[in-house]
Amino acid sequence: MIRPVTPHDAAAICGIYNHYVKNTTISFEETPLSQTEMEERIRTISAKFPYIVHEDESGEINGFAYISKWRERSAYHRSAEISIYIKDGFQGKGLGTTLMDKLIGETRKTGIHALVAGITIPNHNSIALHEKFGFEKIGHFKEIGHKFGRWIDVGYWELILS
Repeated sequence: MIRPVTPHDAAAICGIYNHYVKNTTISFEETPLSQTEMEERIRTISAKFPYIVHEDESGEINGFAYISKWRERSAYHRSAEISIYIKDGFQGKGLGTTLMDKLIGETRKTGIHALVAGITIPNHNSIALHEKFGFEKIGHFKEIGHKFGRWIDVGYWELILS
């Protein structure tokens, strides 16, 4: 089941997200978030943008997705950044496709014109998911991030909604 996020989901979302923070370069954060920090992020983002979770029959959250502000300047107000995270071990089961489909549908209702996705290179699964939904690569920053003692590239993909 896909449903809107609530602050009560913060612990489960922390568990999913902090795996990526601690073990991968998919997130450029280097310090795991506390439940309180995640609750605040959920409140801030979901107050303005779609933010959804995938919950299985037992009530366990196995993935989440949201859009958020792309940039600070006012002329970017019809653009947003998309983020999708799947619980470790649940990749390849269609959750990303399900979340992406629902999130894009919800985003179309908001007046957002352009969605942007920053994807760490390499990340073949994320690239394939975004391109499946029509995102096109629009840029590539070389060695823009540094984590785990190495330089990391980030590509940007965009989807025009209207």
